[in-house]
Amino acid sequence: MIEADQVYRSYTLAKKKIEVLRGVNLKIESGEKVFLCGPSGAGKTTLMYTLAGLENPHEGRVLIDETDFYQLSSSNQANLRNEKIGYIFQNYFLLPELTAIENVMVPGLIGLKADQELAKSALCRVGLSERFDHLPAELSGGEQQRVAIARALVNSPSIIFADEPTGNLDSANGEEIMNILMEVVDERKATLVVVTHDTSLSILGDRVLTIKDGVVVDD
Repeated sequence: MIEADQVYRSYTLAKKKIEVLRGVNLKIESGEKVFLCGPSGAGKTTLMYTLAGLENPHEGRVLIDETDFYQLSSSNQANLRNEKIGYIFQNYFLLPELTAIENVMVPGLIGLKADQELAKSALCRVGLSERFDHLPAELSGGEQQRVAIARALVNSPSIIFADEPTGNLDSANGEEIMNILMEVVDERKATLVVVTHDTSLSILGDRVLTIKDGVVVDD
């Protein structure tokens, strides 16, 4: 489902080149739940963004369903992301002027196949049947993250990437969010990649990948 082949990524800070990914190799199978762990600054989010088609590697290949993602045209990359990939972020990234249901419909609008009933169904699945018309500012942090999960799921993606999905939540809300996410992923037999600094969450997955010195190792 997802493969990284000798992936390198670096940044320049104050004219100094910082190597973040140093030849990452990994394979994630269809339907697998994988947690990416490692210390702060190890490159977990950079790796996730590169695997998810959001940051070009400077060297190497990322294959999604055996397709070399970064060799596709920009429009084909966008189509693949919209059809096959769902994203959940620590900071939710909801559009403040849109209601919960409108935020969930955004991926469908991008793909010209917005469906209000699908959006309602996704919100009901995450326990927000009474919050369709609420703006993000009218929702708690846990509720906003549920909207973000519903948005990630509305197009029935085969892959879901989650970057620190509980990072802004208290322990009770974080546990509830992870339970919802894992249940939905199991129901849909989707592939899940979670970036987290909380190693206690890793027991929920099938496998842990730890980033050390710019490469990934199985725990």
